[in-house]
Amino acid sequence: MKSSAPKVTVTAPARLHMGFIDLSASLGRNFGSIGVALNEINTCLSISAADELCSVGLQSSRALACVQQLCDLLKVSNKLQLDVKSLIPEHVGLGSGTQMSLAVGMALSVHYDLGLQVRDIAVLTARGARSGIGIATFERGGLVVDGGRGEKTLTPPVISQMTVPEEWRFILVFDMADQGLHGDDEIKAFKELPPFSAQEAARLCYLLMMQGLPALAENQLNLFGDVITQLQKSVGEHFSGAQGGGVFTSSDVAKVMEFMQSQGAVAIGQTSWGPTGFCLVSNRALADKLEQQANEKFADYANITVMQASVKNSGGEVIA
Repeated sequence: MKSSAPKVTVTAPARLHMGFIDLSASLGRNFGSIGVALNEINTCLSISAADELCSVGLQSSRALACVQQLCDLLKVSNKLQLDVKSLIPEHVGLGSGTQMSLAVGMALSVHYDLGLQVRDIAVLTARGARSGIGIATFERGGLVVDGGRGEKTLTPPVISQMTVPEEWRFILVFDMADQGLHGDDEIKAFKELPPFSAQEAARLCYLLMMQGLPALAENQLNLFGDVITQLQKSVGEHFSGAQGGGVFTSSDVAKVMEFMQSQGAVAIGQTSWGPTGFCLVSNRALADKLEQQANEKFADYANITVMQASVKNSGGEVIA
């Protein structure tokens, strides 16, 4: 098959997974998630025609394997040059696997004029098995709530997408010595989770619907942040047995997040299985101040890295 676009560049934003809404499945749907797309962390790659499959730029065996897998699935030539310009860190809760699959899939679709949509690629690569946040943030950006999985769900549907105030800033705390659960360990952990209370799921849904989302719409940071903190505490305690007994996978991250909360940050939580923690403040000046304070206070924590990020209120970018 001949290419219709000589070079295609795709940028896929990292995402924060801010929690599941209903792990009880009492209404016939399981999971349901909330999350946001980030501006400052992404996977960006280009593909173009070549004599054989080769790679330039950042070297990533995972990216090359993804190209080969999708070429086989789509039955197109793998005579391509892959140029990886940036990568979302793997297994730290930022959605690196989903964004890699979507970025490569969209690049191939445009390169070969296949007409595939984001969700076609997600189904093809078995993404969205539990959370649909990574798919939805690539599609739309901003803050997204998905409706979980029902009996006939292919990918979790988006039930709310909202723009986040541009001045809000997330502060991210990384533990460079740790990784969150993934692969077979993640599947095993989900199978071994205890039952989740339908009453607690109803409380979380009520909080999100009648406090969290309206607060976001009216730029009320503290009310929105309180809902996220409550959701994170509830779901984190539910997952605690699979992540060392606490709401946070990393005890060092937990200490930094406790400090952040004491300094007025809101929306305290861990993205996905972590170990990355996050919190939210109202503007960049406050984020700069907290970032500096945390770096000074935790200077002896060799594996801790602190950075800030804004929300990307648009989806992935495809340039041909």
